[in-house]
Amino acid sequence: MKGSQAIINRLNQQLTLELSSMDQYLAHSKLYQDWGINKLHQQLSHEYEEELEHAQKLIDRILFLEGTADTASRVAINVGDTVEQMLKNDLQAEYKVAESLRSIITFCEQQQDYVTRNLLQELLNDTETDHIYWLEQHLGLIERIGIANYIQSQMSATK
Repeated sequence: MKGSQAIINRLNQQLTLELSSMDQYLAHSKLYQDWGINKLHQQLSHEYEEELEHAQKLIDRILFLEGTADTASRVAINVGDTVEQMLKNDLQAEYKVAESLRSIITFCEQQQDYVTRNLLQELLNDTETDHIYWLEQHLGLIERIGIANYIQSQMSATK
C-alpha cells in the first residue's frame, strides 16, 4: 500500500531516535555489567530489547507503506560516566522519543492515517508508562536514599 512520503519520513525520524536509544541502552548496560551492577545491567538489557521491538514495528510499518527504512542513521548518544548521569541521559533520550511520538501522532491524525497513529500511540504508551516512569522512579530513589545505597541495592541479581 503506497503511503504518504511525509509520514514515511517522520517514521524514519522516529526510527532513528529508537535505534539511537537502543545504542545508548546497550552502552550503559555493558558498563553496568562491567561494574558489577547486575540489576541495572538486566534492566537496561531489557530496555535495549524493547527499543529493538519499537524499531522493528516502525520498520514493518515503513515497509508496508512502501517506503525505505533508514536503519543506518543515528542521533548522537550520551553515554554517562556515573550511574546517576547514565540514568539522567537515558531519561532525556526517552523524553525526546516521547516528544517526537506526540508530534508524529498529531501529524498522522491530520493526515487521517489512523493505523500509523495507533501504532505510534502504542509506542508512546510504552515509552511513558514503562521507560520514563522507571527512570523517574529510580532517579527519585537516588534522591531519597543516596547514590551509594542505590547502587548497593542494584548490585545483586541472578545472571
